[in-house]
Amino acid sequence: MPAKRPIRNRLNDLSPRDWLKFQKSWFVHDPPRRKKDVLRHPGKFPETLAQNFISFFTKSGGWVLDPMVGTGSTIIASLRTGRNSVGIELNPEYADLARSLVAQERQAIDREADTLAAEILTGDAAHLASFGLPMFDYVLTSPPYWDMLHARGAESQRLRRSTPHLDVTYSEDPADLGNVADYEEFLHRLVNIYAALQPYLRPGAYLTIIVKNIKKGGRIYPLAWDLGHAVGQFFTLKDERIWCQDDIRLAPYGLGNAWVSNTHHHYCLQFRNKP
Repeated sequence: MPAKRPIRNRLNDLSPRDWLKFQKSWFVHDPPRRKKDVLRHPGKFPETLAQNFISFFTKSGGWVLDPMVGTGSTIIASLRTGRNSVGIELNPEYADLARSLVAQERQAIDREADTLAAEILTGDAAHLASFGLPMFDYVLTSPPYWDMLHARGAESQRLRRSTPHLDVTYSEDPADLGNVADYEEFLHRLVNIYAALQPYLRPGAYLTIIVKNIKKGGRIYPLAWDLGHAVGQFFTLKDERIWCQDDIRLAPYGLGNAWVSNTHHHYCLQFRNKP
């Protein structure tokens, strides 16, 4: 009986066992507590989560882009996994904080990381052509969840307002999509940013958008599903993974009156640039 040909892994450096584990359509990820210096940002996603996605969708030495990088989670995760990376951030203060955190990460890594690119660019992702970007092997990003940080009734926002030195919104900049009040305008501007990524993503490479549907004014706005449809006009929507959060306390929304769920999951939408 002829020997089986070894599998050639063109996508990443994972073993077949680790590849298979990532293929599960849902996962629970309870990240470490956020460090004090990044608590200021109201919408940071965990470096540990970003590491898992970057490790699956790239090989060592690949190039990763996050066009809305915040305090640099994607860049830090790229350093930890041995990838080059570029992040774009509209808010100059968050960009400076991200640069500081990336510098700290370089010092903390127990291997030679000086050869890896880990750049934070200050500017508006709506103007990608102005940055002189290289080609990328992967895009990992999470957008503002519309203008929900302006919702005064949200329990998390009330807590942030009562705590010194914590931002309640991302910025007051009109270019900040988190300040756009009209949902259709917000969606249109966001989709345009993602569509403009196509020339910078090599053929066959993946784009992951981490997002959730939104509840506002007694109705649901299906942001994840709307993005799946709209961005799917430019990239191929391949699949979704559901990030389940099991570390958030339940709240009695609508108790005794109406159905209001505790939304403790995000959609990790996987798109692929057509080869």
